[in-house]
Amino acid sequence: MTKLPRVSADKVIKTLRRAGFQIVRQRGSHLILEHADGRMTIVPMHRGEDIGVGLLRKILRDAELTLEEFQNLK
Repeated sequence: MTKLPRVSADKVIKTLRRAGFQIVRQRGSHLILEHADGRMTIVPMHRGEDIGVGLLRKILRDAELTLEEFQNLK
């Protein structure tokens, strides 16, 4: 299994937008992104902090993307 990278929230959001997700709303420092087919995920925007490995795994699971698909969209 490939090791998950540590990436910033900006890079995660940019990659999810390339996959067809749109920002639908924001609650505090958390952005909610939704795909046209109903998939939805939440990405925290904490300045100066990378997304942790466990949280990135959860975001990818919610978005129904594999790590390879995520890396190819970057």
